[in-house]
Amino acid sequence: MKSSSYISALILAAGITLLGLFIYLGFAKFSDRDRSVSVRGLAEREVKADHVVWPVRYKITGNDLHTLYTEISEKNERIVSYLKQNGIPDTDISMAAPKINDRQAEMYTDYNAMKDRYYVTSVITVSSKKVDEVRQLTNRTGELLKQGIAVLPGDYDESSITYEFTGLNKVKPEMIEEATKNARNAAEKFAKDSGSSIGKIKNARQGLFEISNRDQFTPYIKKIRVVTNVDYYLES
Repeated sequence: MKSSSYISALILAAGITLLGLFIYLGFAKFSDRDRSVSVRGLAEREVKADHVVWPVRYKITGNDLHTLYTEISEKNERIVSYLKQNGIPDTDISMAAPKINDRQAEMYTDYNAMKDRYYVTSVITVSSKKVDEVRQLTNRTGELLKQGIAVLPGDYDESSITYEFTGLNKVKPEMIEEATKNARNAAEKFAKDSGSSIGKIKNARQGLFEISNRDQFTPYIKKIRVVTNVDYYLES
């Protein structure tokens, strides 16, 4: 009887010991799973713009609308001809309706000092993938002056031109891969310094792609940037 009780006590003690061990291992595993590190991976790339929008603007003034209309038509034909002679196809050229301002309809106008009643703004827009050709033409607008067309001063400044990069989908996969790799490298360095190792990904968030001018002097060179945020589990 005593022997049976002794054996039962040993079995109970062993069970309690094993239970404690399992609980300890469970807490240890839970603690390891709770340890993580958050890192960011950056990927940047410079690309040339592959699309350009150039508004060619000019103004004329006068007192007779019929005469102004004829002059605008003639100047528009000269501009289009000039663009086509320099490699810009018809499909890349569009004309907006001229904007007419009647000074007599404006408030606070000194009619005695007014020379011309109407002033008209005309815009011919070039929207093209021929970025280099258009960029060269923007530096040669003085050639239109010889034909009696004074392009507005703003168009001598490249800030009036819009350069775009439309091939983002082609570079997205490589840049995401690069950013994720850089994030993992940062996590591995942290784990090594802390005496741990990298486990599985706990959470990952891909940042938005940003496209900006490389600088104010070369708007036709774009900088693409993306940041990936990744949380890794740390293992002992």
